[in-house]
Amino acid sequence: MPPIQDMTSDASVSQDSTGAPDREDRREPASTASEFPDGAGLLDALQHQVAIFARRAEQTRLGGVGQVRNTMDRAAYLLLNRLDLEGPMGVKALAAGMGIDSSTVTRQVAPLVDSGLVKRTSHPEDGRAVVLELSERGRARLDEVRVSRRRLMQRVTEDWTEEEKVSFTTLLTRFNRNLPAAKQSPPQEDAPPAS
Repeated sequence: MPPIQDMTSDASVSQDSTGAPDREDRREPASTASEFPDGAGLLDALQHQVAIFARRAEQTRLGGVGQVRNTMDRAAYLLLNRLDLEGPMGVKALAAGMGIDSSTVTRQVAPLVDSGLVKRTSHPEDGRAVVLELSERGRARLDEVRVSRRRLMQRVTEDWTEEEKVSFTTLLTRFNRNLPAAKQSPPQEDAPPAS
């Protein structure tokens, strides 16, 4: 098994709001999986790295590289991206596809409609129903953010092999798919050791 390393070297230590290095990130890197004989340490290391990732992603808003205008709120990005990939849809369908409730989608879509990134139109088969659709302005803005984020991903993984990028993407996709189901499952007691 390859070494498990802390990806937060001193060179990449984040800073708090005062500009001082974030002490939480300063951890000794684990050298091998054998350092986690019971598995609990490995799970602790995993959850710690996920927490660091979530914080850093929020700090940068994964906005890509370059000017601040290339940043976009996470909720807005996910909504615009889904409308772009799947086409116009109603609030309920959008909420179901994203795994969130309709009231959350309604709240998140309102500023996108106000700013002209999303438009409300009549359903093509039922004129009484309303669907949400990505506007031309929304598509242009989404493309701009995608290009910037693509550059950021390229920069972050510039010393990775293609195989490492594929492996990481595959595992992260699997992790994201499993999270909602795990969150809804009742907690399980640790199984007693086999005798």
